[in-house]
Amino acid sequence: MSRARQPPLVTGISPNEGISWTKVTIRGENLGTGPTDLIGLTICGHNCLLTAEWMSASKIVCRVGQAKNDKGDIIVTTKSGGKGTSTVSFKLLKPEKIGILDQSAVWVDEMNYYDMRTDRNKGIPPLSLRPANPLGIEIDKGRFPQKDLEALFPGMSADFTSENFSAAWYLIENHSTTSFDQLKTAVVNLKKQANKKNEGSLAYVKGGLSTFFEAQDALSAIHQKLEADGTEKVEGSMTQKLENVLNRASNTADTLFQEVLGRKDKADSTRNALNVLQRFKFLFNLPLNIERNIQKGDYDVVINDYEKAKSLFGKTEVQVFKKYYAEVETRIEALRELLLDKLLETPSTLHDQKRYIRYLSDLHAPGDPAWQCIGAQHQWILQLMHNCKESYVKEQKGNSLLHSPMLDLDSDVRPSPIGHLSQTASLKRGSSFQSGRDDAWRYKAPQQVIFVEKLTKLVVSQLPNFWKLWISYVNGSLFSETAEKSGQMERSKKNARQRQNDFKKMIQEVMHSLVKLIRGALLPFTLKEGESRQYGGWEMKSELSGQWLTHVIQTVRLSSESLTALEIPNDMLQIIQDLILDLRVRCIIVTLQHTAEDIKRLAEKEDWVVDNEGLTSLPSQFEQCIIHSLQSLKTVLDCKPGEASVFQQQRTQEDVCQLSIGIMQVFIDCLEQLSTKPDGDIDTAHLSVDVSSPDLFGSIHEDSSRSSEQRLLIALSNCRYLERHTFLNIAEHFEKHGFQGVEKITQASMESLKELDQRLFEMYIEFKADPIVGSLEPGIYAGYFDWKDCLVPAGVRNYLKEALVNIIAVHAEVFTISKDLVPRVMSRVVEAVSEELSRLMQCVSSFSKNGALQARLEICALRDTVAIYLTPESNSSFKQALEALPQLSSGTDKKLLEELLNKFKSSMHLQLTCFQASSSAMMKT
Repeated sequence: MSRARQPPLVTGISPNEGISWTKVTIRGENLGTGPTDLIGLTICGHNCLLTAEWMSASKIVCRVGQAKNDKGDIIVTTKSGGKGTSTVSFKLLKPEKIGILDQSAVWVDEMNYYDMRTDRNKGIPPLSLRPANPLGIEIDKGRFPQKDLEALFPGMSADFTSENFSAAWYLIENHSTTSFDQLKTAVVNLKKQANKKNEGSLAYVKGGLSTFFEAQDALSAIHQKLEADGTEKVEGSMTQKLENVLNRASNTADTLFQEVLGRKDKADSTRNALNVLQRFKFLFNLPLNIERNIQKGDYDVVINDYEKAKSLFGKTEVQVFKKYYAEVETRIEALRELLLDKLLETPSTLHDQKRYIRYLSDLHAPGDPAWQCIGAQHQWILQLMHNCKESYVKEQKGNSLLHSPMLDLDSDVRPSPIGHLSQTASLKRGSSFQSGRDDAWRYKAPQQVIFVEKLTKLVVSQLPNFWKLWISYVNGSLFSETAEKSGQMERSKKNARQRQNDFKKMIQEVMHSLVKLIRGALLPFTLKEGESRQYGGWEMKSELSGQWLTHVIQTVRLSSESLTALEIPNDMLQIIQDLILDLRVRCIIVTLQHTAEDIKRLAEKEDWVVDNEGLTSLPSQFEQCIIHSLQSLKTVLDCKPGEASVFQQQRTQEDVCQLSIGIMQVFIDCLEQLSTKPDGDIDTAHLSVDVSSPDLFGSIHEDSSRSSEQRLLIALSNCRYLERHTFLNIAEHFEKHGFQGVEKITQASMESLKELDQRLFEMYIEFKADPIVGSLEPGIYAGYFDWKDCLVPAGVRNYLKEALVNIIAVHAEVFTISKDLVPRVMSRVVEAVSEELSRLMQCVSSFSKNGALQARLEICALRDTVAIYLTPESNSSFKQALEALPQLSSGTDKKLLEELLNKFKSSMHLQLTCFQASSSAMMKT
């Protein structure tokens, strides 16, 4: 019994002080067994569990919250240990106030300074604030704790902008170590600052007072003179005289300096023209610069220069500017066409497409270049898919012309289990050249399989960029900030919303083309009449094997997963799921059909070598062949996410059920063919063995040494094993792999097997019992024997002994092949013999005394000998035979009968051993 865990103990915290949201590391003992064990964590009374990160039983990392207490313990609570204790504490510091003129790592809004005195926002101009150091001497922060100062000066503050400012607190906090002389200097500084504030505006007024008075007198005199003279231009007025004097002075000056002024005007004009050229050389050089930058690929420079020119000269009325700006527009239009061509050019990367779309949007290209690019990309993907199909179809037809029928070994590329066994045998016999060539041709991938891999790879590689281009088009990330400001992004988003259905149709068209191209290559019978030419065209010499179809299914599944990862809606991908379902169903049907063919060829593998139970290897090969086929279908039968069961359709269930029953029936027919084949009809052409093999003639001899009766017995033994084991095992494998209608398959197979077993059994009984039965009547009447006139019985006659010897021979033959068949065969033989003997006895008109005794002796001898194989039918026959005889009248006859029976059993003791109960018991064990 484990002892209870100790409560948590906090022995350290780092750092041990800080402001709110400080990240701390807590160390201690028994801090929990895991993240789920930690149920509580408080620091200074604040719950910090939400930010806690459990690292180990001795370490926790968290952030300190806004606690009410300035200093407190660290308490950890766990499920296993309960509430803990702490030997250390944490001190919560208040954040420092940052003045507007103080250096700080954070932004301080100078125009919205928070005034602590009024607890409301109040705009304070920065220049009107007091300096951060009002005393003008060096600040030396003291070591006095903030909490102690607050306790010493309750309700006061060290902030000199506060209404509750305490000078003593300020000096203790900032100048606790300052000398008295420095404090005296600080007083002088404070006085100077106060004087400057009082004398500021008044000093400026005193210094310019005389100038103000002189200007005022001059302006007053001019005003009075103009009022006295009048404001109208009358002859002789002061104003008129002044104007005339000024005009004469101007004309005289013009006359004196006309030539000089002319040269000056010309120089000014030239200078102005040069200034214009210099000032507007950007516009004049812009067409040539655009051409050069386009050739270099500097489209960003061209766009920036065009935007600048458009903003400056887009609406100018100056003809020269209009002319050059028109040239710029011509070059820009050519650039738009060039960029559009590059945008619609395929193939191209998603990065280049986005870049060209952004350029065209910045150049205000007409239409919707992004949508044009999406449409071109869609058509290009479709064209790629059809070109891929045409190239592989053409290559397939070209290869078929090069191969003659004698060398066309690719007609069946299905590596069956039997073929694999034959190939292994060939390798063991040393035919390395032949097997190497067979590998190279037999296992070559068909063109349809390579095509599907190439097609799916093409779609998976191209569709993601196509889908991402659409997503960028929808969310507006294709456009630059310039386009966003001009409202082009909003127009694009609006267009994208309107074109969602069009793009959905594009995706659906790509998916439909992908699916129909694959159907045309693998499932052409599922296409409509008009689609075969567009999506088909393959030469179907033989259908693909189940293994190749499994490979194709895996390829299509991977493609579906890749497309699903793009977050394409499931309704657009449903058609691919339908294709996968059809391929899975077809793969199952083809595999079962090929399995039936493989099982049909099992007859060629029968060597008639039996084991201790009388079985050949044929039932085991049959079972292994089916198990191998079902295992090859495991990945096909398993449902991936989003896939439906292959047996969801009733028709598929019925087809698979019938094929499964057909496989069983094929093997049953194979058994019947082998067991009823005439001795001379043994086909050894299939034996692919080397003539130098020492087992060649031994194998053929062993095969041909089996008589038809022995083959019947071996077939009966195989049927018995199939009924009791093989068919049941196969049914379990069918259920394990999800097959439907397993009971129906088993029932139909069992019925057919029992019918075959009965036919073979009757055939064997006919072979063995008829000669014995036929020899009874001639043997009884040999030597003109007459039941009415015969001597006193001296023993059992030879005909009965010969019949028993023949029965013993049958027993020996059956026992050699299969001990389990002995009771069944011997019972039927005894029934046939007893029935014939009863008939013969009933046909006798009358018996003499000796004849009746002789007949009773032979009937009893036969009955007692085969007693362990008697059945109700044979017992009835013996009873009827005895009832046809006269009853023994004297005790002497009964005694004689008993003595003769004992004599018979004694003389044929060795021969009759097989009919003894101990032998039968030994046989059954």
